[in-house]
Amino acid sequence: MESEPLTYAVIGLVIGLIIGAGCYRLLSKSQRQLASLRQTLLEREHQVASLKNGVSHQLSSVHESLAAIRQETDELEKKLQDDAGQWQLDKLTHHPAELSDLRLMNETTSTSGAPATPRDYADGQNGTLSEHFGLKDKDTSDDTATPPRY
Repeated sequence: MESEPLTYAVIGLVIGLIIGAGCYRLLSKSQRQLASLRQTLLEREHQVASLKNGVSHQLSSVHESLAAIRQETDELEKKLQDDAGQWQLDKLTHHPAELSDLRLMNETTSTSGAPATPRDYADGQNGTLSEHFGLKDKDTSDDTATPPRY
């Protein structure tokens, strides 16, 4: 009878080891998955940080470019005013914004004296844009004149 409690103790110990090994195996899988998810999260955070750094660098370069363009524009405007003062163009030295108004006035005066719009066909029957150019003999001619088409 002494062997029965010892047998139960050994069987209990073996069953406990099996259950412990199974639990360790299951828990270690979740720990590995958790570790891999943490690693993936760290990689993504690193990617986001590098993208933010790239965007901030790009924005700063655009800001620097805009500042340079503004500075060049100011220099050109000052040079324009100096040149206008040199040529004694009082209207331009006082109001440089009126340049566009002067340009518009020049465009309207040039369009009023523009030539008439071209016609589709030449006057008469013998023009190079006539419908019958090159199709009829020179000996035959119609006495009816066709009016010019506009």
